[in-house]
Amino acid sequence: MSRRRAAALVTPLLAVSVLTAAAAPAHAVPADRPQVMAGFTQTSAASYGNWLAARDAQGKWAVYAFDWSTDYCSKSPDNPFGFPFKLSCARHDFGYRNYKKAGTFAANKTRLDRALYEDVKRVCAGYSGAQKTSCNGLAWTYYQAVKKLGK
Repeated sequence: MSRRRAAALVTPLLAVSVLTAAAAPAHAVPADRPQVMAGFTQTSAASYGNWLAARDAQGKWAVYAFDWSTDYCSKSPDNPFGFPFKLSCARHDFGYRNYKKAGTFAANKTRLDRALYEDVKRVCAGYSGAQKTSCNGLAWTYYQAVKKLGK
């Protein structure tokens, strides 16, 4: 077969391949995205641990198109009086951002706020005496703030 004839046959095939590839749908987000997201936003320590592991390996979860961005505790201190609330606030942001993106924020807000409260209470459990009392007071204050002001 001559080069010219081969080129005449291959060129249309390449054009069809390019058009087919361009028309193919983008990779779809897995159907279990709501379940995975719910698993990362429950009130339990296990849910927090699963979210933290996923956050540390975000590339493995890229197909779910999660929004991992955070401003941590927004306008409140991330580590008030040295109590490390920063990661608890990051998980709270994960829930808010992703449920808003899914259009199901209102139905999940109460649980997300409660998860923040449980997360910061677990932080406080590592303290004793007056420090624990202070930490628990701050945990309650942060919870009340997001409960009333969180959008």
